[in-house]
Amino acid sequence: MSHIAVLTSGGDSPGMNAAVTAVARSAALLGASLLGVDRGFNGLLGKNPETDFIELSLEKALDIADLPGTQLRTARCLEFIKPEVQKAAADLLRSKDVTGLIVIGGDGSFHGAQALCHQGIPCIGIPGTIDNDLAYTEMTLGFDTAVNTCVDAVRSIRATSRSHDRPHVVEVMGRHCGDIALMTAASTGAEIVIAPEAKHWSVEEIALRLQSQIDRGNYRSTIVVAEGAWEIMKPFDYYGFLKANGVKDVYEGQPINADLFAKVLKYMCSMPDNSHPEVRATVIGYTQRGCQPTARDATFAFEAGVAAVRLLQHGESNRVIGMKHGKVYDIDIDKALKAHRPFQRSLYNTINAL
Repeated sequence: MSHIAVLTSGGDSPGMNAAVTAVARSAALLGASLLGVDRGFNGLLGKNPETDFIELSLEKALDIADLPGTQLRTARCLEFIKPEVQKAAADLLRSKDVTGLIVIGGDGSFHGAQALCHQGIPCIGIPGTIDNDLAYTEMTLGFDTAVNTCVDAVRSIRATSRSHDRPHVVEVMGRHCGDIALMTAASTGAEIVIAPEAKHWSVEEIALRLQSQIDRGNYRSTIVVAEGAWEIMKPFDYYGFLKANGVKDVYEGQPINADLFAKVLKYMCSMPDNSHPEVRATVIGYTQRGCQPTARDATFAFEAGVAAVRLLQHGESNRVIGMKHGKVYDIDIDKALKAHRPFQRSLYNTINAL
C-alpha cells in the first residue's frame, strides 16, 4: 500500500484530529505515506491542485492529536452527488497513487465514501458527528464531548436560575437526532426536554408543564431543546401572541428560536403573585463542536483510526468503524446506512413525567 488518504467532511466534531493522528501512526508502521485532503470532498474536485492534497508526516500529525476542530478543514460538497464528479474524484485519487481513503464524517460523508467504493477506490469510514445520528454504532466521534460541554453549560445556567428564580430555555444541537438534548437533560436534572423525534409537542403543552413546575414551587425549571425540534412543533402564532402582550421587538414571519420561545412562555405562565416569570434563553451553539475531545472520544478516535488502516491493509473496503457493546468493530457501509435505532422513548418520557 503506497499511499493512504484521509479527509474530514461535514460538520466538524471533537476528535477528528485525534483520528487523523491515529491514521498517521498506523500508516507509518506500514511504511505508507499519508495524504490529507483539504476541505473534505471539495478537495477531490481538482479545483486547487497545489493545495488540495497535503503530505502528513507522522511528526506533523502528532502535533494535532489533542487539538479541537479539524486541521484538514471541512465543508459540505453538494457537487459530489453527481456521478461524473464521483468518477473524476476517483480518477484524481488514482493519479495520486492513493490505494485507500479514510473518510471521517457523518451520514452524508459515508454516502460519498460509498460512491467512491463503487468507482473502485477502497474506502473506510469513521463516524465523526456530534449528533450521534448513525444508528449502527453506540457512539459517534464527538458526541461524548458535545454532551459534556452542554452538561457543564446547563449546570452553570441552573445555578444562576436557582439564584434568581428564573426558568431557562437551553438550545443544544441536533437537527434530526435528540440524543444530545436527551443526555444533557438526564445528566443535569432538567425538568423538560424537547427532541425532534417526539412530534406531538405544542407551545401550550410545554407552557402547561412549566406552569405545573411553578405551581409546585419550582421557579427555576430548565427546558432543554434540540435545535431540530423547532421544526416539528405544532403551529403557533408567535407574532400575534407576543404583540397582544405588548412585546415590541418581534416581527411578523420571524422564525421560532430559543429567545422568542422564552418570551412566549413568560407570558403564558404566571408566578404565585400573578407576575410573569422571567424566562431566559441560551443557545450553546458552536462550543459543542469546538472543545477539546474528552478522553472517551479521544480513545475512540485512536481505536477507530488504527482499525481503519488495518482494514485497508487487509484489502477490505466499503466498511465503516463503529462501537458495539463497548468495543470497536466494523460493518459493511451499505448495512450501516440502512440501520435504524429507535428513539429512547422511555428515558424521554421519564424526564418529562413530572
